[in-house]
Amino acid sequence: MNPFKFGTIVEGDFFTDRVEETAVLLQKLDSENHIVLISPRRFGKSSLVQKVLSQVDRPQIRIDLQYVMSVDDFAAQLLKAIFRIFPMEKVRHAMTHFRIAPTLSMNAVTGAMEVSFQPTANASVLLEDAMAVLEKVTTAENRFIVVLDEFQEVVKIQKGLDRQLRSLMQRQHNLNYILLGSQESMMEAIFEKKTSPFYHFGQMIRMGKIPYDDFHKYITDRIDAEGVADEILQFTACHPYYTQQLASQVWEMTRWKDTRDDIVEKAVVALVEMHDLDYERLWQNMNRTDRYTLKLLALSQMPMQNRSEGGLCGSCTAIRDRRPLLPPMDIEECAVAVSLFDPSSTPRR
Repeated sequence: MNPFKFGTIVEGDFFTDRVEETAVLLQKLDSENHIVLISPRRFGKSSLVQKVLSQVDRPQIRIDLQYVMSVDDFAAQLLKAIFRIFPMEKVRHAMTHFRIAPTLSMNAVTGAMEVSFQPTANASVLLEDAMAVLEKVTTAENRFIVVLDEFQEVVKIQKGLDRQLRSLMQRQHNLNYILLGSQESMMEAIFEKKTSPFYHFGQMIRMGKIPYDDFHKYITDRIDAEGVADEILQFTACHPYYTQQLASQVWEMTRWKDTRDDIVEKAVVALVEMHDLDYERLWQNMNRTDRYTLKLLALSQMPMQNRSEGGLCGSCTAIRDRRPLLPPMDIEECAVAVSLFDPSSTPRR
């Protein structure tokens, strides 16, 4: 079986490193404090949290705010998650205070409880009542852990939701919140801006790339080919997802190909060809300036320094201004350089 895994939650032998981050999260969960975990997409936040939660014998709820359509949908998802943990009678008893009664039904296929509300119901009241249920079912001996993924979406679901949610959370006891986010600038605004309701709400932890030596050992333990691990990491720059993806492709090719010459380069070409239509679609949807920026970044050049093709203005704000307009691209910025940290987002032309 292929020893590399990507695209889903990574567990067991597929999980790589993160020893320090695991220890820190476990320590924080042993307190009354909350956790804010930030990293770019595909750095392994979900896998790390899953590993930590597997070591903690406490009830757990997980909601991805990307899939929350409205405040009442948030309240419904919260109640559904509680129903998955506790018997119906206990939850229904905790719901006796509800000012607007939800509609409950059993899914005949999955056996899960379905929760819905009347379209005209006051969404703020629904959320307040649902959060009160969470407070009632948690105890000092059996404290809840609530994971809210892609938390930056809280400011998009409905205006003022962040303020109401913060007000409700601060009155709760005997639980920990783990708030995950992949859009660094938005997460910083939510938790570091003094006027934000969530200002300094929890311990902020930033996940970086996996150290080179740890990743190198992980690959060489699974691919017996001299120099391959170095070539893989040189191309992916230790990006967790794309290192696993490229290593997986290399492993497959070493199993089914007769030659190992230039195996990493051939694996990269194979992966790019798999996504050729995706790259074509992204390229066609970009305007001229976006294409120019992407081209220079792919060539490791600074757009603000290269004006040979009618480039951008000579200011670092040029790149910052392009970031919201380039959703397919993940851009890494530091004091002296700007680069892509998602190697798959570079159309090869």
